[in-house]
Amino acid sequence: MVSTLTSHRTGNRLAARFRAVRETTEALVRPLAPEDTVVQSMPDVSPTKWHLAHVTWFFEEFVLAHFEPDYRRYDARYDFLFNSYYYTVGQMHARPRRGLLTRPSLDEVLQFRAHVDGMVLDLLERQPDNTDLAFRIELGLNHEQQHQELLLTDIKHVLFQNPLQPAYDSQLPRADKVTAPEFRFEAGAAGIQPVGYAGAEFHFDNETPRHDALLHPHAIASRLVTNAEYRDFIKSGGYADPALWLADGWSTIRENGWQRPLYWSEDLESEYTLGGERDIDWYAPVAHVSYYEADAFARWAGARLPTEFEWESRAATLPVDGNLLNAGHLQPVPSMKPQFYGDAWEWTSSPYAPYPGFQPLDGSLGEYNGKFMCNQVTVRGGSAVTSQDHVRATYRSFFYPHQRWQMLGLRLAKDGAP
Repeated sequence: MVSTLTSHRTGNRLAARFRAVRETTEALVRPLAPEDTVVQSMPDVSPTKWHLAHVTWFFEEFVLAHFEPDYRRYDARYDFLFNSYYYTVGQMHARPRRGLLTRPSLDEVLQFRAHVDGMVLDLLERQPDNTDLAFRIELGLNHEQQHQELLLTDIKHVLFQNPLQPAYDSQLPRADKVTAPEFRFEAGAAGIQPVGYAGAEFHFDNETPRHDALLHPHAIASRLVTNAEYRDFIKSGGYADPALWLADGWSTIRENGWQRPLYWSEDLESEYTLGGERDIDWYAPVAHVSYYEADAFARWAGARLPTEFEWESRAATLPVDGNLLNAGHLQPVPSMKPQFYGDAWEWTSSPYAPYPGFQPLDGSLGEYNGKFMCNQVTVRGGSAVTSQDHVRATYRSFFYPHQRWQMLGLRLAKDGAP
């Protein structure tokens, strides 16, 4: 009897979390017009409507079809339209052409979501003690939280292309008028340090196994680099000095004509935000810079980017607290806090690679992380559009070095003592 009650309580908690995450996604879409949800502004960006459908397809494919032998697909054609990169599942619509999917309509996609929601909750009610089911639902919820962030950064890029530069939400709160805390280097942990996830709570496979890493004596900055500091880099000729840039970075900025962070105005006075065009807050952390730009800034500043384990060893001593999605700013803001979580994902100097002994998940779910461990760079810490209950000290995300449409910023580090 006690075991049964415990199972149902666990199932009820997961059901409540399922409803909350799914509702958050739909709440993020409400400020948009149906026309907004179809547009794809570049291949890296997916339309809002596609995000809504894809995360729902994930539950249909990896939960309902897995546990319900007689499950009938809501619409079998959606397998092709809304699969992303799971080649062991089947073929998919080409990513750069997602913006051509005017049908199904937004209303039809929302009906698809409602159908799958009901089926998942019914399955969980019938199998509250199924640990594999609970894991797959939790994986799907964390997957959806990743897409909540992508939904916001993608629609920001979409709306920015419009000459009217409409706001996603013109009522987004503005930051308090505070200055940035004094910049300082702090001594980082040195010697053999344990890194990676160890525990019983949800985590991604790329955070494991926990292992030892050797950290050389180093110092790490107490806060993120600010807009004002990055403006100094620009005005000092940082984008014109090839000595500061990696060869690929120099080629990239010249080919694309980059002279400033994405979304900054040419006069370096304003930037496009999800709240519309606003004056740049010089004390806020800089964001929307590529790895190449972050690396060049660090070299200009006489420092370097931290390794991911230098970052993790410091972040692990701090609570997960900061300007994250729940704060509602949807933009980096000044803070007197350490800023290891939220505001902007932090470029590290570490390639995205497997840990010693890494094993991906079995089956098609093994395609989630492991196959991307090539030619990308690890970022840490989350951003202003990352859910607070989604990020942790061991969480690893990753992007190609030229990408900057995500909220990507930087923290400095250096060798030796502070």
